[in-house]
Amino acid sequence: MGPRRVTAATLDVLQVLLGGSDEMYGLRIAKAIARPTGSVFPILARLEEYGWVTSVWQSSESSERGARKRFYRLTSDGAAHARALLASRRGQPQLRAPSPTRRLVPRADGAP
Repeated sequence: MGPRRVTAATLDVLQVLLGGSDEMYGLRIAKAIARPTGSVFPILARLEEYGWVTSVWQSSESSERGARKRFYRLTSDGAAHARALLASRRGQPQLRAPSPTRRLVPRADGAP
């Protein structure tokens, strides 16, 4: 099962997760895609419900100050779905053939 509706923000999150490291946590993802955490965290929760993403809380023994982080990673199925979805939504634009009424003829002066 996967998302019924895929937003640009969802595609952004998937793209970051595909290229990210094991240290991808919500705030880092939000900053990477320049979107508010209020958009990113619900997307991550939905992706986790679909089984595309797993998460793990930072260990409490960490020497870092501040709130504990929740790290996100694509599952193998999630990565495959993400790649396919990104390719279909953000794939290379199709090149249009030149109009049949217009001929491309090099200029005599050699200019493009």
